[in-house]
Amino acid sequence: MSQNSYPKYSPMYFLASLGNGGLSVAFFSYLMFMVPHEGRPMATFSDIYPSLTGGGLAVSLLIIIALAGILYFAYEHYRLLIWNFREYKRYKNDEAFAALKKSNDEVMLMAIPLTLAMSINVFFVIGAVFVPGLWNIVEYLFPFAMLGFLVVGIYAIRIFVGYYSRFIHHGNFDFDRNNNLSQTLGTFSFAMIAVGLAAPGAMSNNLSINAISSFFAIMFATFAILIGLIKLVIGMKSILRLGISTETSPSLWMFIPISTILGITGVRLLSGFYHNFLHESLHPVMFFMLISFLIGVQLFFGLVGWSVMRKNNYFKEYIYGDKKSSGSYSLICPGVASVVLGMFFIYFGLVKTNVVEIFSPAYFILLTPLVYIQFLTIKVLAQLNKKLIPKKGLLADLAAAKEN
Repeated sequence: MSQNSYPKYSPMYFLASLGNGGLSVAFFSYLMFMVPHEGRPMATFSDIYPSLTGGGLAVSLLIIIALAGILYFAYEHYRLLIWNFREYKRYKNDEAFAALKKSNDEVMLMAIPLTLAMSINVFFVIGAVFVPGLWNIVEYLFPFAMLGFLVVGIYAIRIFVGYYSRFIHHGNFDFDRNNNLSQTLGTFSFAMIAVGLAAPGAMSNNLSINAISSFFAIMFATFAILIGLIKLVIGMKSILRLGISTETSPSLWMFIPISTILGITGVRLLSGFYHNFLHESLHPVMFFMLISFLIGVQLFFGLVGWSVMRKNNYFKEYIYGDKKSSGSYSLICPGVASVVLGMFFIYFGLVKTNVVEIFSPAYFILLTPLVYIQFLTIKVLAQLNKKLIPKKGLLADLAAAKEN
């Protein structure tokens, strides 16, 4: 009998924490692109507070909603991170963990460094938004952020090399159970580490930090791309031969967050290289082209995945029905990713190229579908939490973790 306090635990539950962290960042993206922040690459307390107190009732209300969203989902992110580590500690003593280590499902362990990388991003966002004057000492913080992402990256490499070398050495990869794209979880993890490392590479004024952080960002992005290509080919081969497994159908949308993260990595690296090494600005039309390509990738996987999940009744059975799967949390990441990439496209691809004027009627028309997608994502997350996660407060989780 399982020793877990919650039945049928799997490392995929880390995606619950990941999704909440992503939504926290998604709420920040509104402040990032709509609050003026001259002289800084991102909106900080120094930019947000004047707009909150002197921007009129409507502006203040919208900023309060964004700040509340950042705080609430950050809280849920860390609460579920603590819960997951407590359950994972017990799970490692379970027979199910031993079985996982011998199967294709070992890739689920990549959800851990993926979520830890998101934790650093969320922590950085909270600090920038809510701590007055933090940006004044940010150059001292960038080396620690870079070190944090590198530690998580080393952890991810250890997990990946461990199970991937097992497949190569023993040849025991089960292609009959690979009729999905869940193996791209490793790609997702390395991409998240890459985008985190790209931040100091783009924002720091220290050339050494730029160079070191950018190098490792490119390295992890390369890992992500190589793994993604391999896993896409072998996954689609099994899918086309056997048909997709219903429970793992959401994996068809995995390339939506992957493409968003790699796209933001590219934007950050290009901006950093042009600003810090060439001392000039990159024309925004380049961002228009890059993000347009990525939106095309997302629409392809989005439409195919939606059509498949509609035909096999995934939403009806696993979201609103009685069937339960921790893998359902992978639906949250595509929703978050679509919103964030959409915000990048509107700002860099349309506003910066003077196609659309910020805060014009056209601007808000373009923003409407992104707000709607975010609303649906929050709605699905709430449904999954109600169905799959026991309700506990952060203090209760901390107390339980201390006892263990």
